[in-house]
Amino acid sequence: MHTTTVEFADVVDDRFGGKALGLAELTRLGLPVPPGFVIAGAASGPLVDDVADRFARMQAAGESPVAVRSSATGEDGAEQSFAGQYDTVLGVQSLEDFADAVRRCVASVGSERATSYVGDGGDAAAVTMHVVVQRMVDARAAGVVFTADPTSGRRDLVVIDAVRGLGEALVDGSASSDHLVVTADGAQAVREVGDVPVLSDDEVTRIRAGAMHAAEHWGRPMDLEWAIDGAGRLWWLQARPITTLPGDLNEMDVPIAASDHVYTRCNIGEMMPGAFCPLTASVSGHAIDYAMQMTQVVARAQERYDPTWRQVGYFYGHMFLDMTEGTALSSGILGNSLEQFSTSICGRVVDELEAKPPKPFVQKFVNTIRLTSHALSAGPAIRRLGDRITAFPIPTERDARSVLRQLESGVELYCHVTLVHVRSSSRAAVGANVLESSLMRSAVKEGRDESEGQAEAARLMAGATDVESAVMVDELHGVVREIASDDTTADRFLASAPADALTALRTSKESAGDALRRFLARHGHRGYRELCMRDPAWAEDAEGLGSMMQVMLTAHRESVGVEQVRRTVDVPESRMVRLLARLARGGARGREETKSKMALMAHRLKLGYRHLGEVLADAGRLPDADLVFFFDRSELPLVVGDGDIRDLVARACKRREALAFQQSLEFDDVSVGRPEPILTRPRGDVADGRIVGRPASRGTVEGTVRVAKSIHEARAVQRGEILVAPVTDVGWTPYFTVIAALVTDIGSSVSHGAVVAREYGLPCVVNTLVATQVLNTGDRVRVDGDTGLVTRL
Repeated sequence: MHTTTVEFADVVDDRFGGKALGLAELTRLGLPVPPGFVIAGAASGPLVDDVADRFARMQAAGESPVAVRSSATGEDGAEQSFAGQYDTVLGVQSLEDFADAVRRCVASVGSERATSYVGDGGDAAAVTMHVVVQRMVDARAAGVVFTADPTSGRRDLVVIDAVRGLGEALVDGSASSDHLVVTADGAQAVREVGDVPVLSDDEVTRIRAGAMHAAEHWGRPMDLEWAIDGAGRLWWLQARPITTLPGDLNEMDVPIAASDHVYTRCNIGEMMPGAFCPLTASVSGHAIDYAMQMTQVVARAQERYDPTWRQVGYFYGHMFLDMTEGTALSSGILGNSLEQFSTSICGRVVDELEAKPPKPFVQKFVNTIRLTSHALSAGPAIRRLGDRITAFPIPTERDARSVLRQLESGVELYCHVTLVHVRSSSRAAVGANVLESSLMRSAVKEGRDESEGQAEAARLMAGATDVESAVMVDELHGVVREIASDDTTADRFLASAPADALTALRTSKESAGDALRRFLARHGHRGYRELCMRDPAWAEDAEGLGSMMQVMLTAHRESVGVEQVRRTVDVPESRMVRLLARLARGGARGREETKSKMALMAHRLKLGYRHLGEVLADAGRLPDADLVFFFDRSELPLVVGDGDIRDLVARACKRREALAFQQSLEFDDVSVGRPEPILTRPRGDVADGRIVGRPASRGTVEGTVRVAKSIHEARAVQRGEILVAPVTDVGWTPYFTVIAALVTDIGSSVSHGAVVAREYGLPCVVNTLVATQVLNTGDRVRVDGDTGLVTRL
């Protein structure tokens, strides 16, 4: 290309590089940009006359010293930024230094770092170097602003980093920056600044406004550089798209019912921990919502089922319960209240929740009879579940339309199974809540604290026989004992990679192999996040199950024959208390049984959807089978059809990228209106080094903390440690044979972790809200399951 000069006003596309185009667009937007020009086709030889003359005119106009920066083809584009890969020279004043600066920028095309950035698939020699020349801003402050958070992927945040003086100190890391995160309403949600802030609030507002103006013009999130001179004027130095963002984290959000509705992650966060793919939301989320709505229909809290989601919300890839809709149930039945309702869901009274107007007594009485009968008569439906689920054929056909029809009928059955589970859970909750309320009132009458009544209820709810989740752990522990009985087998199992160890054992003719196959035949459909359509169950997750069994085997060998002893429960003197305890234990048993059936139905559906993905990938409709999980159910008819779905497939690929970002988000236990992720959590001790939670399983133990925010982190747990987790589902329970106590952020006395902890005699405190935030792995704590206190020692 012939070397010449181009004015910013004449740059209308990216032929002169993304940096030149960005500055030209900023100028056209009316944002202040330092004067300058572009050297098109810059060469490493002597300066041509046009370039030298244009630089001289800048000098004459008092527009020096200048900054000389690369604007190569492909740089600062939509796909790659090339940030810092090519040279920039600042403070250039003389013609000789200017010529040298241009040569340095041109030569940097072939630098080792630029070549490495391009990678094997690129050609650094094919890059054409253009150079931007601009008047230097005598900066009092400088920095960058992102109109979306490149770390979290959130598009509703603006991130500003600022340093004193030139922005190069921010780029090269030689200065520590002020860091600000500004929300959509302009509030500074994160403000990490020095003793004297670099920016005033007014300057933050101006930077955010200019950046958002640019983002609206480009129609996408932007990364911009800015500087403020000594007179306080804001200058814009660069604009480029953010190239590292995933898909929109909120693309699949459901509309909120109303701005004053109260949403919670409690309860549903135990069943559906973490973020989930869109297909899971529209299958498992739909089934849960259906079951909860139909329960309200039975109790006449709503007239009919509404296919638009009311009870379950889906935001940022996470599922929430709409508690406001649930208050219609508590206001229309006897023996319930807003306080009891919120406590049963969140483990505390939710002050943000407002009660619906109470129904007349007669209507309450009738509704209560209907709902109680619905819950207590679940037995026959529970007994029929196994046959109905087994009768559903896992699709094997190669015709995608036929497979989808089968799966849609499976979703209908899944809704029924989930409704039976909700009925079973209601039956369990009735016994547990009445028992707990009765013992709490007795404790108060006797001058004792309510927590003592809670602890007594937790003790009496232990000891249920044949609880599915506890039986499952027993049988897995039996497999581990079989492995441990032969030193050679045990050594080989521990020496192998987890997946290899499990795969070898599964095909082994040894007794341990037989035990494993029996275990998987009964419980292979269970696992971590078992209602997720994408996550594998234990039968397909050799890595996860193998890792868990290696932890259990190591702990077993270290225990020197000491086995976990199930707690025996003293028989209470009161006949009424004995009856309530028996009902509570029976309810827990039924609840765990139907949860297993629900997981079995989910397992059969996930195998079916995986098969659908394989059929579509083989037919060339999808790039890979896994992508099927990133469509909503309503989109799948289009995917299995004959139309052009390239745009839809591209959106699904972006959703898959977004899932890892969504997975890292955390939320308050309760939100009013649309839930928003937490930006900062308080760190450090709570009052007096004590964390107050809800007692769920009695006993006191001191030990070392193991904080595990995911089941993958739990693989590092050692025998006798105290497991501290956000929440636990059935996938965690094999670790209960290893740990000394359990502490969770959310949960209730009838949550899965509490039920199994009681069966294994483990002290358990739930609903601490903050345990995973204020405790660290290695801390020494005392867990008091009698009072619900966790004390840092």
